[in-house]
Amino acid sequence: MTAVDEEYGTELEPVEVLDAELVEDADAPGAGEVAVHDPVDAVLKALDADAEEHLNNIRPKKTKDGYARDWEIWGEFHDWLAERTGTRLPLSKVTVGTFVSFVTYLDQVVEAPPNTIERRITGVTSEARRHGYTVPKEATEAARRALKPLRLDKKRQKRGRGKAASLSPADLRAMAEAPHERQPQPTARRRTVYRVPELARLRDQALNAIKVAVAGRNEEMSELDDPDIKVVDEGLIVSVPSVKGRPERKAPVTYGENRSTCPVRCWQAYRAAKLAVGADPDGPAFLPVDQWGHQGTKRLSPDGVGRALARSAKYAGLTGRRITGHSARRTLVTLGIKNRKRVDKLRRQGGWSANSPVFWEYVDEGEAFEDAATEGIGL
Repeated sequence: MTAVDEEYGTELEPVEVLDAELVEDADAPGAGEVAVHDPVDAVLKALDADAEEHLNNIRPKKTKDGYARDWEIWGEFHDWLAERTGTRLPLSKVTVGTFVSFVTYLDQVVEAPPNTIERRITGVTSEARRHGYTVPKEATEAARRALKPLRLDKKRQKRGRGKAASLSPADLRAMAEAPHERQPQPTARRRTVYRVPELARLRDQALNAIKVAVAGRNEEMSELDDPDIKVVDEGLIVSVPSVKGRPERKAPVTYGENRSTCPVRCWQAYRAAKLAVGADPDGPAFLPVDQWGHQGTKRLSPDGVGRALARSAKYAGLTGRRITGHSARRTLVTLGIKNRKRVDKLRRQGGWSANSPVFWEYVDEGEAFEDAATEGIGL
């Protein structure tokens, strides 16, 4: 056969090549040698590439966005490093030295909390491999060893937002019954009072009550459809959908003792109100509502679910604690344990795995004053 030089288009001397590739670069290692082509190796590499692409495609958008941001910060670190050393390193060079320096940069320059630094390590590792770069195991191990003492430093721990606080029954009632309006700040130039429309108020009551009752994650509550919440004689059966590969579950919810925090009555009131203004009875369970009270047709986003609970806490004046969408999950377990509910039922209700350290942390919190070390010892 006659080979053609791809760059110049000239014919080369005929070369007999059988299932092999000719190394043509005279300066390259192995110049003039014939590299035998291994079809098994080629198929394995193609399958690995396809698998990597497939795994990236099925990764949740929020995770992909987070990893993409981690990769941007990896680039910002290289900009900073180039200014200090005078040499620009390629992003592909993930080594023990660059990864440990990355941890130092995030800690001392960015002043990121330890949990965020660990997330950055994971994100950069994933993105580097997705780009086809090699990430040695010793590099990630060294980065995490450098991070370990930072986790024990109290000042660095305070950089993070901290854990979501649990809520008491009184807190939940205050949130449900608070006037849903936002007064202007004393220094505000516009003296406008922002009020939450009645439809949004009813939605937030139902959303927060059911969220606590099923220990719902923001993503799970967002994905709920109207038919997933069935009214039965005893209360509700909530079919919590599968999110991020977690198994779906059916959570029984009984009537509450107080109208404002009763998941059943709050859901019935909100459902009647949203259907009255044209909501699809087979559509999303919780819908967005704008500042004028107009109801949307697309489902409330996961961020919107979390903001609903945090906003209600703000209007109730519950300040000084970090109350977020995750507070609902903590609340169900701590209140359940204090009221002697079975641990296995609480775990199934919220969809925790049997060995979830977070779940058992919540259980310990609920049991903190049960047979306390100082009880009855004569103090």
